[in-house]
Amino acid sequence: MQCMVQLLCIYLQCKYRTSYMNAENVKSQMRKGILEYCILLLLKKEPAYTSDIIQKLQEAQLIVVEGTLYPLLTRLKNSGLLSYQWIESTQGPPRKYYKLTAEGEEFLGELELSWQELEDTINHLRNN
Repeated sequence: MQCMVQLLCIYLQCKYRTSYMNAENVKSQMRKGILEYCILLLLKKEPAYTSDIIQKLQEAQLIVVEGTLYPLLTRLKNSGLLSYQWIESTQGPPRKYYKLTAEGEEFLGELELSWQELEDTINHLRNN
């Protein structure tokens, strides 16, 4: 729900702050607003190591750096939405694999409903 609120705030900022805004700033803010949702979607499928999360986001054209991702993963873990497990690696030290908790799955369900509502609103505005 927080990312939906962020998207609404971005929209309002764009509507009322035209003198400093440019498309790249707006796109950057939109990406930040949906990053939590995207991470939860990825982790719904399977537990993942941080670099795997970054790679999957990049494959989806959502560019994220480690300095952005680590604090976000920590915040999601501290909120009870994610947990992690250390798994031994053949290529170095053990790796921390993140996965959704039951609370995270429930939260993701709420975000999915909110996303659908937002998508319906945008499609309505586009088509009318």
